[in-house]
Amino acid sequence: MRVRDINIDIVRKHIKNLHLAVYPPDGRVRVAAPLGTKEDVIRLAIISKLTWIRQRQASFASQVRQSEREYITGESHYVAGKRYLLDVVEGGRKSSVHISNNRTLELRVPVSSGLDKRRDVLQQWYRRRLYEQIPALNEKWTPVVGVEPSQVRIRKMKTRWGSCSMPARRIWLNLELSKKPFECLEYIFVHEMVHLLERHHTPRFRALMDEFMPQWQLRRDLLNQSPLAYEHWDY
Repeated sequence: MRVRDINIDIVRKHIKNLHLAVYPPDGRVRVAAPLGTKEDVIRLAIISKLTWIRQRQASFASQVRQSEREYITGESHYVAGKRYLLDVVEGGRKSSVHISNNRTLELRVPVSSGLDKRRDVLQQWYRRRLYEQIPALNEKWTPVVGVEPSQVRIRKMKTRWGSCSMPARRIWLNLELSKKPFECLEYIFVHEMVHLLERHHTPRFRALMDEFMPQWQLRRDLLNQSPLAYEHWDY
């Protein structure tokens, strides 16, 4: 469907309400609508959100994007919102990653390790760092929000920073959050916890976010302004 100058992907599903989303990196718009919803109804819903859609697309367009990472010495990589220069050290049998001199990210790999190996070692390190922060987040926010996730998992996601399953009380966090400031990670963690209380972005959801984390919109803006990793966005 095309509305004004915007192409819209329409997906009909077994759901009760219509949902509209704008995805990075290029502001692709997708509408999930209940089965049997008439096109005129969908079109009117989109028109009512045109200002918001354009704002989201402009936000994505203005974000800084990294070029494709080659995992070579001198390349920039982010950890917890801070930029580090990668130093690839070849030698030995074990791979490791550590921060040196508060400005260098040292990646040790066996001799002749290719791009895939270097990327995997670094991503596993990012994953461990993220998992290490979860217990403290749980301890801090469970008594505040009043609900405890049964499980918090980490995975690569291309279209969202986090997700959750209400029935299972399971939260998923995007691996890329390990590269963002801690305030952004904490915001997404609380955001998904609140979704365990309220499935959709309703006025009640926003009221709960205001209650639990009054500065959540500032954290959201910080996350949206931080550099986007290079991805082959082929969906």
